[in-house]
Amino acid sequence: VQLQASGGGLVQTGGSLRLSCAASGSVNGMGWYRQAPGKEREMVALISNSGSIIYAESVKGRFTVSRDNAKNTVYLQMNNLKPEDTAVYYCHADIRDYGDYGTEITDYWGQGTQVTVSS
Repeated sequence: VQLQASGGGLVQTGGSLRLSCAASGSVNGMGWYRQAPGKEREMVALISNSGSIIYAESVKGRFTVSRDNAKNTVYLQMNNLKPEDTAVYYCHADIRDYGDYGTEITDYWGQGTQVTVSS
């Protein structure tokens, strides 16, 4: 599975951006992580193929994750952006194989898209 992300860019504080990520095949979970300079990669938002969602506390109320299962595409609508949201955003997807002896999870990552929020 390959992931193709798009939609990053430069925006002023309080502005909005929408990220998109298309998977080349069917996947289970999809979502977004980000990594700021000098920091570890962190989860931003995840959505399962049944629609269950989790958000990082820092983006709750400002970011909305959604997906179109027919298109194998996940979106991240980012509103009221802050300078601390500046990071490279990575699309993530996983495929889960539910076997008799446990679940095998395979992770996939997109190439990353830069989001820069100016103050």
